[in-house]
Amino acid sequence: MTDTAPQTSTPAPLKTLKIDFVSDVVCPWCVVGLGGLETALERLEPEGIAADIAFQPFELNPDMAPEGEGIVEHIGRKYGSTPEQSAVNREMIRARAAEAWKNLKSPISGGVGFDMRMGADSRIWNTFDAHRLLHWAHETAPDKQKALKQALFTAHFTENRNLTDAGVLTQAAEAAGLDRAEAAEVLASGRYAQAVRQAEQLWRSRGINSVPAVVVEGKYLISGGQPAEAFEQALRQIAKEA
Repeated sequence: MTDTAPQTSTPAPLKTLKIDFVSDVVCPWCVVGLGGLETALERLEPEGIAADIAFQPFELNPDMAPEGEGIVEHIGRKYGSTPEQSAVNREMIRARAAEAWKNLKSPISGGVGFDMRMGADSRIWNTFDAHRLLHWAHETAPDKQKALKQALFTAHFTENRNLTDAGVLTQAAEAAGLDRAEAAEVLASGRYAQAVRQAEQLWRSRGINSVPAVVVEGKYLISGGQPAEAFEQALRQIAKEA
């Protein structure tokens, strides 16, 4: 009689959850939140819990001028923070972002965490065109939308690049595996402008006034840049109920 080695297999998904990740690409807590969500999903994979994530638009500063605004001036004007308070907050968020992405398999972190380099000379940009590209990615190559989101995060927070610059945006699209020439055409033509405005209005009409807002199965809301443990617990419970 021949011994047969036990066979193991990945369990079939108990539930593939539909997740709308409502966020802005200049929102540092959205970087933290996405890292926590992705880490939770990796931990839940052995339990057969998966997710289909769509990134939805939200502009923190829809009236931001094309030339942007210095981060210290912007935070001081918007929240009343002093330069010293702003510096302390940047360091705290930098540490949280690095921790949130530290153990992910995602190439954005390389196993060492997200590299957030916001400094006193960083700027905040208008992000409408970035959201148009994200909408285009979701419409034409949804499997690459997350890579584009990550590339835009890197362009802004790690490389401190101008997110209103078409060259910066098309380079991010190319880094995500999308066609750079088509991305340039989308930007030049104004395509998807109305669709993005409508999506922004839709999420605001549903009560989303701050980001990140993680909407699961269209009805469960997880707010803020939560740690992986919070996402893991919530998604496990939702998967049982859904």
